[in-house]
Amino acid sequence: MTGVQIVGISGGSGSGKTTIVTRITEIVREYALVPQDNYYKSAEYVTNNTITGFNFDHPDAFDSDLLQEHLLALKAGTPIHMPQYDFVHNRRRNETVLVEPRRLVILEGIMIFFDKRVRDLIDLKLYVDTPDDIRFIRRLRRDISERGRTVDSVIQQYTERVRPGHYEFVEPTKAYADLVIPEGGFNARAMEALIPFLRQIAG
Repeated sequence: MTGVQIVGISGGSGSGKTTIVTRITEIVREYALVPQDNYYKSAEYVTNNTITGFNFDHPDAFDSDLLQEHLLALKAGTPIHMPQYDFVHNRRRNETVLVEPRRLVILEGIMIFFDKRVRDLIDLKLYVDTPDDIRFIRRLRRDISERGRTVDSVIQQYTERVRPGHYEFVEPTKAYADLVIPEGGFNARAMEALIPFLRQIAG
């Protein structure tokens, strides 16, 4: 396959990146999705009581070597076996998911613009810019309902790891974005401008 285009969607935790992906799913049928979260390194020793023992909001938390390898493969038209991550037990699962290359590849994650090797493979860089309080509320709800976390552990992790990590590693990468989207998928005008372009790539 030739002409594979990678669109990167970045922004802080809870910024609305997934909402953009959902909107794309509703309109564009043929694309491959690669979430950076799938490439976290295993940290199965982490529990609600020791949640700050592993910094999930640091670039070193991700297996960027494997992510780069997989993006290069998709660009070359080669399928990948994408890892799956268990966020309840904080470890990579044994099973993988086969991802076939498509003309449009969506790469989504908080630090996809940080590593130059990965950043240089992205053809269009989108940054979702959302106020801190909104992002925290969304993260709190998600971590409690989907990841079995307690309120106290979410607050502790946010204040000690997530917030500092955002301002040190995520927010500065906004400078690399081709387009900054306030409020993400909830920004109707931005989505109206973006969707036709993505449809053209997807074919």
